[in-house]
Amino acid sequence: MDSLCCFSKAVGGRSSCNSGKGKGNQSPVKYGFSLVKGKANHPMEDYHVAKFVHFKGHELGLFAIYDGHLGDSVPSYLQKNLFSNILKEDDFWEDPFMSISKAYESTDQAILTHSPDLGRGGSTAVTAILIDNQKLWVANVGDSRAVLSRGGVAVQMSTDHEPNTERGSIENRGGFVSNMPGDVARVNGQLAVSRAFGDKNLKTHLRSDPDIQYADVNQDTEFLILASDGLWKVMANQEAVDIAKKIKDPQKAAKQLATEALNRDSKDDISCVVVRFKG
Repeated sequence: MDSLCCFSKAVGGRSSCNSGKGKGNQSPVKYGFSLVKGKANHPMEDYHVAKFVHFKGHELGLFAIYDGHLGDSVPSYLQKNLFSNILKEDDFWEDPFMSISKAYESTDQAILTHSPDLGRGGSTAVTAILIDNQKLWVANVGDSRAVLSRGGVAVQMSTDHEPNTERGSIENRGGFVSNMPGDVARVNGQLAVSRAFGDKNLKTHLRSDPDIQYADVNQDTEFLILASDGLWKVMANQEAVDIAKKIKDPQKAAKQLATEALNRDSKDDISCVVVRFKG
């Protein structure tokens, strides 16, 4: 049973649906989400997905955070298309890893092809697919992050794609990494992530292939947090797990994480989805 409000839609550039929750029909899984506009003077650029679908006899939980930059057209496109592109792959059930990887690449190609309509912006992505509350596939591009709580211990399920850590790849493609302007490493002095969807002007120097991780959902697997860097810039993985584990209701947990990030003076948009596997 999903809440009616499971997609954030930009209305006048703002998220019209900044908090909500839902649960699975065939499993005890519950989820909640909270999105908070940052202090920057541009419209909200974070989008999310949080829903359950029935697909070929299976119950799939689909959860994502898309953190846009230079506008919200690319994260909005990902919200509408990325999961459906993954599930359209013929060999999704036999080889989820390859299907996710191929769908990320084909979706990026579609965004670049549509770039006159979608503009010059881009987006991170962190996606989680929960199959029958047993198997969890997490993929990401950029610095939105997924953290699993296993026995109360934070386990990072994604890789932060930052220019300094992928400098070699960027330079091999003819780009450069600079801390000017400001004090953050940026690709060609512009973009603070080394992998992204879109960003046509930088694409020759950027990658869009995801890092993908798998986890079995077992007795120790308590919950998953997906969030944009508005949370992770001010909070360590274990701190986020420690906050969320005290709150049974995942919507309240997501709200508390966002509130705590604001209290720590996060300036960025803050988006958070919490998925509790045991209800």
